[in-house]
Amino acid sequence: MEFSEGYKSLLNPKDTEKAIKLTKDTFEKELSSSLRLTRLTSPLFVASGSGINDDLNGVEKPVGFSVSALGGRKMEIVQSLAKWKRMALADYGYPKGRGIYTDMNALRPDDTVDAIHSVYVDQWDWEKVIGDEERTLECLKTTVEDIYAALKRTSFLLSETYSILEDYLPERITFIHSEDLEKEYPSLTPQQREMEAAKEYGAVFIIGIGYPLKDGIPHSLRAPDYDDWSTETSEGYHGLNGDIIVYDKVRNDSLELSSMGIRVNKESLLSQLEMKNLNERKDLYWHKRLLAGEYPQTIGGGIGQSRLCMLLLHKCHIGEVQASVWSDETRSEAEEKGIYLI
Repeated sequence: MEFSEGYKSLLNPKDTEKAIKLTKDTFEKELSSSLRLTRLTSPLFVASGSGINDDLNGVEKPVGFSVSALGGRKMEIVQSLAKWKRMALADYGYPKGRGIYTDMNALRPDDTVDAIHSVYVDQWDWEKVIGDEERTLECLKTTVEDIYAALKRTSFLLSETYSILEDYLPERITFIHSEDLEKEYPSLTPQQREMEAAKEYGAVFIIGIGYPLKDGIPHSLRAPDYDDWSTETSEGYHGLNGDIIVYDKVRNDSLELSSMGIRVNKESLLSQLEMKNLNERKDLYWHKRLLAGEYPQTIGGGIGQSRLCMLLLHKCHIGEVQASVWSDETRSEAEEKGIYLI
């Protein structure tokens, strides 16, 4: 069952559409202002074999097609824009302290499809230039706090516009390292640990996603060539990245809103490629440019648009705020319970 027992939407379909637009317009403006980001037009697809596309957890296969007008040249639908954004910052000449954001639309047919996962992915992808001296946990945490403040301001405006929508998220986000979560809940899975942390604090940023924990398994998988998850910090932890996780009151569960982090430099890229046995990527176009020092040091991430709308509009299924494909069983269950899937 994908729908919470006894759930009833607080907004009808027409008001839901209006609230989706308000949510996206407001958060986009708040995010841009908080992080000093300029909107940039981004690609829907990139050339295969360039190394520009992302493989996320390292196992997903991008949707591909051939362009007849270019002699059958192969292209891939983007899975995220982590690498493309950094390349764009270099090519556009953005200075330190400034960055970009864009609407990223992707297809991930290998993803699980359920109440919070869809074949269609829409997110704000953002990237900002930082100095080498800012490759610190302090910089990461400050950026997370800025993003969370934009989220809180958006939530407040929605609750003011639609009094039925409660602004229940805490005022501050709590930081927890994945290694500490493992110590606190050694018998639980990473997903279960996230649930416990989200219920206790309301909103958490889990630091260190990708580096093996003491049991030899990472909290979650990360590709080796965008986030820096291997650098050891002055606090004795590994990783300069993480996930924003909140407590979803409607589903009574945790909900990941963002994956982000300080990006790899030359040393961490080489180290992580070695750890993943992917040294052949050093010969790809994007990777050659980074190793040659052509890219600035950056911090960046993605923030789920539909997930944010789902959370702030108190929806129990992502299909209530985005158009995608669902199983016949899911649609039948939704119809029986009076839940409108777009």
